[in-house]
Amino acid sequence: MEDGPITAAVVAARLGLSPAAVRRHLDALLADGEATTRQAPRRGPRGRGRPAKLFLLSENGRARFGHTYDDLAVAALRFLADRGGGEAVRDFARQRVDAMVERHRAAIAAGETTADRAEALATALTREGYAASARSITLGGVAGEQLCQHHCPVAHVAAEFPQLCEVETAAFAELLGTHVQRLATIARGDAACTTHVPLGRPGGQALKSTTTEGTPS
Repeated sequence: MEDGPITAAVVAARLGLSPAAVRRHLDALLADGEATTRQAPRRGPRGRGRPAKLFLLSENGRARFGHTYDDLAVAALRFLADRGGGEAVRDFARQRVDAMVERHRAAIAAGETTADRAEALATALTREGYAASARSITLGGVAGEQLCQHHCPVAHVAAEFPQLCEVETAAFAELLGTHVQRLATIARGDAACTTHVPLGRPGGQALKSTTTEGTPS
């Protein structure tokens, strides 16, 4: 990261290893998508052999050094809340979710049943980095689909600004064309973000939220 793009020979000299040993390590980084290569620019007359190969970290490789994106996002939303109040944060959350939803709206709307649309929504969320799944379940006597998001890329931010979860839940209801109920969230410390999509609600009975890791997922 500090010296790249850099040749294998320079790495070997810097670390006191053989070029062959260094290339094995570099090949492993390339295979894992943590490094990439480019050709070194030629200087002087063209000589024999192939141009030297330069190695540098990819975005995945740089990510291993950590980042402060979450802290920056929290600071930005705190600033927004101070200037515009909670509704300004909610407007931001709506804009963010709307942009994500529009990329998948057609595929979700193509589902003939609520179950089909829930499955399509899970697929869309997985593509957006949420590792989501959907399955049929009867909960509290109410038959429906259970949508589980096993990862939340914004959980750290949503822990302080629940508007992100609230707006997301409302978007799910709009996409699926039915009432949905959020039962658990990673931002609150649960194992997964769990949303119940009822297919029928006898007597209008509501389900109780839970924040335990025993939530079905």
